[in-house]
Amino acid sequence: MARVVIFAPAPMLTVTVEEHRGEPDVHFHVGGQGVWQARMLTALDVDVVLVCTLAGEAGTVALNLLEAEGFRVVAIETEGLSPAYIHDRRGGERKAIVEAQGEPLSRHALDSLYSATLREAADAELVILSGPDGEEMLEPDVYRRLASDMRQLGRPVLVDLAGPRLAAALEGGVDLLKVSHEELVADGRVEDGEDESQLLAAAVELAEDGASLVAVTRAEAGSLVVGSEGRWRVVAPELEPVDTRGAGDSYTAGLAAVLAAGGSQAEAVRMGAAAGAVNATRRGLGTGDAEAIRAIAERVELQPIEEEDD
Repeated sequence: MARVVIFAPAPMLTVTVEEHRGEPDVHFHVGGQGVWQARMLTALDVDVVLVCTLAGEAGTVALNLLEAEGFRVVAIETEGLSPAYIHDRRGGERKAIVEAQGEPLSRHALDSLYSATLREAADAELVILSGPDGEEMLEPDVYRRLASDMRQLGRPVLVDLAGPRLAAALEGGVDLLKVSHEELVADGRVEDGEDESQLLAAAVELAEDGASLVAVTRAEAGSLVVGSEGRWRVVAPELEPVDTRGAGDSYTAGLAAVLAAGGSQAEAVRMGAAAGAVNATRRGLGTGDAEAIRAIAERVELQPIEEEDD
């Protein structure tokens, strides 16, 4: 079984109040980019190790929840404040009651997290570098160092980052990259996120920086992919979405699941698109039925894009 290590600096404890038979129904989960990726990878039968920090009482609760997820958790337990939120969805729309970003990692916690990531990555087929929700949790340069060190260990690096974190990871060396069209606009890499030619040009530029595969997701418009095996416009079945949050992270997990097992880029892109589409039909972020995802993947179309088009 392929093994994927996920660097997830600070998972978030989530409390959501739903309505069930006219009464409040309280749900406790752990969220955040790395957790959603780990959840989907586990659904796709991948051996997953999540390396993270957990702080304070919220961290203690989060650890117990994570250990029931089905993947292995390597947690650096620290004092302080963890990211957490309380949302009320009884009215149908998500209403934020409390949203706490947590506090930056201490030097000692970061050192321990870094060492644990190096140790676990040594035996992995692929490493995913994910980001925390809070901008101040850790310095972007951590991603440059990690990407560079993973290269030294001979481990492929997949990143799903934006802004200074993406720039730092690219400087260190990235093998695989997933980024959304909104993030490319926010980073100033394109002016118009609806302009396919601009998005394709940005993907080519990122590939020239060293990534062998760059996938630009565009929500319902489908992704654009520039890889060493080809350039494609990805067309997936238009499934009715329930909650699109976590779909991009599910896409990343689908890519990782196939590539970690030695599959082709075309297979990986189909799996990524299918995982994102199926996840959007569910309320659970980063969740999906493996057989449904594989069935949808067979219906994902990869339309070749000629080089002169960009």
